[in-house]
Amino acid sequence: MKLAPHLHRLGNDLVASYLIDLPEGITLVDAGLPGHWNDLQRELEAIGRPVSDVRGLVLTHGDSDHIGFAERLRQETGVPVFIHSADAHRVRTGEKPKTPMGPARIGPVLSFFAYGLRKNAMRTRYVQDVVEVADGDVLELPGAPVVIGMPGHSPGSIAVHVPAVDAVFVGDALTTRHVLTGREGAQPAPFTDEPAEAMASLDRLAEVSASWVLPGHGAPWRGSPADIAAAVRAT
Repeated sequence: MKLAPHLHRLGNDLVASYLIDLPEGITLVDAGLPGHWNDLQRELEAIGRPVSDVRGLVLTHGDSDHIGFAERLRQETGVPVFIHSADAHRVRTGEKPKTPMGPARIGPVLSFFAYGLRKNAMRTRYVQDVVEVADGDVLELPGAPVVIGMPGHSPGSIAVHVPAVDAVFVGDALTTRHVLTGREGAQPAPFTDEPAEAMASLDRLAEVSASWVLPGHGAPWRGSPADIAAAVRAT
């Protein structure tokens, strides 16, 4: 799905990842679920680019619904996978603390898990070799992605700012569709390790200049990071 020139979304409002298509190559942000591999192939075909044009995959954090096709891409093509050092263990092993489920409604929960089954969520492969990054790094990838530390949802959660497409990719630092309740609009994401820390990290997001804020779950936000940060805090 094309959002804007050079900016594409894979997946849907339940689980999304992103593709940045520039003349010098392609940068991916997050890898959704394993079945999104087919979505990636279709999007590449639609824009007339081979998978060999992918230069790197940046993960916003190490949770299973963001790393879906990462290991397959790495093994089959040699594309490097970047993640914050604080989530490197999580992405390699799947180990994470248990968090309270919080509010939920049966319909949205069933829809989320049914979609996961259709997209082979039970077959997630953890990523065995990653390139560790840190807050403030500018990656040598198409679009020169900037790493912004956003701890809270996980210790190594990041936002990825790509000025070339006027967008910031936020993973689960916030959501615009709660996967457990179906509630739409800017709000905190469920399954967050440290909710208070995640809320404090919104200060970092509010400082970013961009016209798109793109979460891992929910509709794209067309507006400023400062506005969506304020909207999350107002919930």
